[in-house]
Amino acid sequence: MTPHPADALNRRLFLRHSTALGAAALATLTARAQPFRLPAAKAKRVIYLFQSGAPSQLDLFDPKPQLERRRGENLPESIRRGQRLTTMTSGQATFPTAPSMFKFAQHGKGGLWLSELMPHMATVADDLTMIRSVHTEAINHDPAITFCQTGNQLAGRPSIGSWVSYGLGSENQSLPAYVVLTSFGSGRRDDQPLYDRLWGAGFLPGRHQGVKFRNTGDAVLFLSNPPGVDPAARRATLDRLAALNRQHFDAVGDPETQARIAQYEMAFRMQTSVPELLDTTKEPRAVLDAYGPDVNRPGSYAANCLLARRLAERDVRFVQLFHMGWDHHGGLPAAIRGQCRDTDQPTAALLRDLKRKGLLDDTLVVWGGEFGRTVYSQGALTATDYGRDHHPRCYSVLMAGGGVKPGVTHGATDDFGYNVTENPVSVHDLNATILHQLGIDHEKLTFKHQGLDAKLTGVEHARVVREVLA
Repeated sequence: MTPHPADALNRRLFLRHSTALGAAALATLTARAQPFRLPAAKAKRVIYLFQSGAPSQLDLFDPKPQLERRRGENLPESIRRGQRLTTMTSGQATFPTAPSMFKFAQHGKGGLWLSELMPHMATVADDLTMIRSVHTEAINHDPAITFCQTGNQLAGRPSIGSWVSYGLGSENQSLPAYVVLTSFGSGRRDDQPLYDRLWGAGFLPGRHQGVKFRNTGDAVLFLSNPPGVDPAARRATLDRLAALNRQHFDAVGDPETQARIAQYEMAFRMQTSVPELLDTTKEPRAVLDAYGPDVNRPGSYAANCLLARRLAERDVRFVQLFHMGWDHHGGLPAAIRGQCRDTDQPTAALLRDLKRKGLLDDTLVVWGGEFGRTVYSQGALTATDYGRDHHPRCYSVLMAGGGVKPGVTHGATDDFGYNVTENPVSVHDLNATILHQLGIDHEKLTFKHQGLDAKLTGVEHARVVREVLA
């Protein structure tokens, strides 16, 4: 007797649900055999505060007071050494040295140097690790951001958060393993754009791509049920849809079908988990005040920093906050003041909040952009104004928590802040270090793609920056 199609689908649905527990148990058992897993992880999760547009290290983290006596002088060829320039300054007749107009001071027990633009960060200096010697391969924004996120300047590779999701999975079945938040700097909505591929899964299974939370309306599109559809009806629809997708998978074998099933299920669970996540009304008044006046404005850097803490609290594996507005080719003094007003207080509040919640020790926080800024001025240099062009040769990145040494500075640059002189750290090195703190051997976390064992840190040699690890 031929079974009724509905009975066949019900049996498949039963088998899918009954085998899910077995699959989860098997995954737990085989996790120990994963060759990329290190014996111990210092961090369970990452919050990556990506400052898109490239902050000027010379005005924030790397003081060069001796440059004041060289103000306006042409940058010596012995320093530049014919290194490539962008088309925005390659035609300049001269390259006038532009000392920072901002004052620096040392803070904390480690004497961490910070600009006057970061008074709140100065109060958490003993939690910060500064790497002054980061360098990169790309000289323009899109390839440089793509390189930071994927380890390759060409689009289409998996992002770092996707690699982490692929390697470690999720500890919260009601929220994605990888969440992306975006914010604009003060008055800078015309800045360098961001593309969804920056948090894409590339050639990894689609379920590992980052989920971007929107700043207006539903945080995730189509999260709310349509009018007239209640949760029970939605559940029944998803069960039938899953059965049809399972039937399609049995016939075709496309793994993306399974990813689609998993994403539908995640979306259903997120209908409950996301509204609760976004509801900050129960946060103590003192905590909200600590993040600053923008904390109640959805999509602001302050609101997203608080949201990042709440995501970390719920064991989301990788949270990436992209803050735009750091592309200061001209009018840098005024523009960077605005950016620091947006970011300084919320960043410091996030670190203190993570510590208050007992989360900083096993949460690795990273603060940095795609490259640095030139010591010479792009365009005219005046007593109160200057701009800086892109500079891949050296820039600064901050880290905190997650097993890094607090209050230390690693690496150094020359007297012009133009070249690395001590302990160079490549973008691949930085990514290898992030993975290491999560308990991942970057050399062994691979995925077969076009006949090669592809990995985040590329084919060149990359090293874990052990000097900054506790």
